Amino acid sequence: MPIYEYMCGDCKEITEAIHGADENPTINCSTCGKRAKKIFSPAGLVFKGSGFYKTDSRSASCSGGSCGTECPKK
Repeated sequence: MPIYEYMCGDCKEITEAIHGADENPTINCSTCGKRAKKIFSPAGLVFKGSGFYKTDSRSASCSGGSCGTECPKK
C-alpha cells in the first residue's frame, strides 16, 4: 500500500499515513489535532542496471547504415 503525506494547515506539521488508493480517511494532525490535508510529493523512483546506450536499441537487421544510423562494428 502507498504511503501518503498529510499537512496541517495551522501548524504545518507533516504526518504520514498508509492506506489504499481508493480510501479517503480523515487524518488529524498529531500535534494540534486539527484536520490535515493530503499533499502531493514526487514519487521515489530508483533506476537500476547498466543504463541505456545507443547500442541497446539496435536491431540485428541493421547493416551498413541501412537503418539510418551508423551500425556497430562486428
